[in-house]
Amino acid sequence: MSEAELDRYARHIMLREIGGPGQRKLKDSKFLVIGAGGLGSPALLYLAGAGVGVLGFVDDDMVDGSNLQRQIIHADARIGMPKVFSAEIALRGLNPFIELRPYRRRLDEAAARALFAEYDLILDGTDNFDTRYMVNRVAVELGKPLISAAITQWEGQVSLFHPASGAPCYECVFPVRPAPGMVPTCAEAGVAAPLPGVIGSIMAMEAVKHVTGAGETLKGRLMIHDALYAEVRVIGVKRQ
Repeated sequence: MSEAELDRYARHIMLREIGGPGQRKLKDSKFLVIGAGGLGSPALLYLAGAGVGVLGFVDDDMVDGSNLQRQIIHADARIGMPKVFSAEIALRGLNPFIELRPYRRRLDEAAARALFAEYDLILDGTDNFDTRYMVNRVAVELGKPLISAAITQWEGQVSLFHPASGAPCYECVFPVRPAPGMVPTCAEAGVAAPLPGVIGSIMAMEAVKHVTGAGETLKGRLMIHDALYAEVRVIGVKRQ
């Protein structure tokens, strides 16, 4: 690492659980974030700040004024711009030492299979069940660890799914998808502005821990955060 990078990541390197070797692992890592919206915004910003060497991010949507209440990676001046290019501007401004790979596309199974093969870890912050189940299926097939999260109104949940290391996958925990209309989207039900920041930041924290080996991750555990009553529960989950 250059002197500028050593200075930039000094607070990480001071941590005995990360240190120089852990920071090197982050620099050598490739993460793919699916969705550059509410959850993707904080996850991408903190992963970029942490020094992940290659950050890929997929989204086919455009920045809308209604996004700016919570999607902090975007800006008012970039309304109407593709989200991946808006995110790229913010991430490049934060950390010029990392490689950014924006993918402006709809993620279907064939594209997911090709993309996932290039990355070490997948982070899914999408807001529809078809994509979540497809992402999980491809991640399992390729043996890739998957950090998956979801939010609505005042509540969020997050876990690290990785059957290749003995942990359950997303479909183990949620084997039956809800009937149409049973789980409204944020656009339909609303969402508290800081909530995606809380859950998306936890996604980034879990990714850092997974790569560096620090602490205990949410592998085999599901964290449920109730922001309205300031309660957090972590429950064990098993393979099916």
